[in-house]
Amino acid sequence: MNYNYRYRLRPSDALEEQLAWTVDTCRQVYNHFLHRLNRTDDTSAYSEQERLPDLKKWWDDLNQVHSKVLQKVVQRLYDNLSTLRGRKENGYHVGTLNWKAPSEYRSFTYSQSGFKLKDTSGRTELWLSKLGEIPLTFHRDLPDDAEIKTVTVKQEPTGKWYAIFGVETPEGPPEKPANPKQCVGIDVGILNYAHDTDGTAVKSPDLSDERERLKRAQRDLSRKEHGSTNWGEQRKTVAERHADLKHKRRDFLHKLSNYYATEYDLVAVEDLDAKGLVELPGNSRNRTGAAWGTFLRMLEYKCEREGTHFVAVEPAGTTKECASCGVKTDKPLWVREHSCPACGFEADRDANAAWNILSRGLEEVGAGRSESTPVETALPTDTDSVSAKRVVETGSPCLKEPPKAASRQG
Repeated sequence: MNYNYRYRLRPSDALEEQLAWTVDTCRQVYNHFLHRLNRTDDTSAYSEQERLPDLKKWWDDLNQVHSKVLQKVVQRLYDNLSTLRGRKENGYHVGTLNWKAPSEYRSFTYSQSGFKLKDTSGRTELWLSKLGEIPLTFHRDLPDDAEIKTVTVKQEPTGKWYAIFGVETPEGPPEKPANPKQCVGIDVGILNYAHDTDGTAVKSPDLSDERERLKRAQRDLSRKEHGSTNWGEQRKTVAERHADLKHKRRDFLHKLSNYYATEYDLVAVEDLDAKGLVELPGNSRNRTGAAWGTFLRMLEYKCEREGTHFVAVEPAGTTKECASCGVKTDKPLWVREHSCPACGFEADRDANAAWNILSRGLEEVGAGRSESTPVETALPTDTDSVSAKRVVETGSPCLKEPPKAASRQG
């Protein structure tokens, strides 16, 4: 399996200047081959990479950049071109590839060779060809059997440098259980970020303070003279505020998705069109901040890593349908309780939806609908509400062990 591990680099001032020079040189190489692409027919990544040795004869600076790094620059250009063509074939209106400005090109990649992790006097350092040894914060170990395939060095808008290791493990993912026993359905929302069939409702993280600090920083930036020294310093402050907001949100999503992937044999969710939901009128900021698409992607790859069934089901009707008898009842968004006129079943709106999601997920993997109904277990009315702060602090959304009766048996 392939994983990415990200570490903070701690370069000296001289090394930081050298890293920035390498990034800008790679940007110029990218623009050079884009210029050729726009004026030469029948080019490919392979044919253009073969031109690099001749290019070094008159562009002396390229001799200070590792050959694999330059090859990845050319590959990056043609990968972007392939993505652009793919979107056009799928009906999207696309333009052409543009030249990269310094603010738009922030990374370079070593592939297969030119890098090595070293332990120097108990301190882990990353050795990069043509650059030297760079200290890094090695906050977690790589898997014992992992092989580093690529190293990407990236500078964030805050000015901080990071190394992203692309590693490969020889063993594939664990085999998924044929008859999953611990199963859960999850309904995502805004007030309660996740409401599951085990009766746990995790509140959305409160990022209002971070948003307010960002707003103040942006307001201060608008008062500075564009391009001045003060403007440049304030721009970094704005970038740091953006990073704080992003990191806290992703920390919450990582811990929540990891909990579900490790604690269950099957996880059922709605197959949401997150981008389409954001584009709907009204309340778009909250939907964007919820980052449902990011959460589902994290949950999917972590379930694959842990050998857990991940099932994305059709979302239409999960709120309207009664989890007990299946009768559909229209209800506006402000109605937070489900009350079935056919069978009399009453439950929290999100809990009812979570049960429907789980039922559809079980059917998709061939386990069938559970004979135990929400009415019999009374779980949707027995909700354990958990704050997002607890998830961030402990990595677990549960205040107590979930009731054993909560899971529908496969």
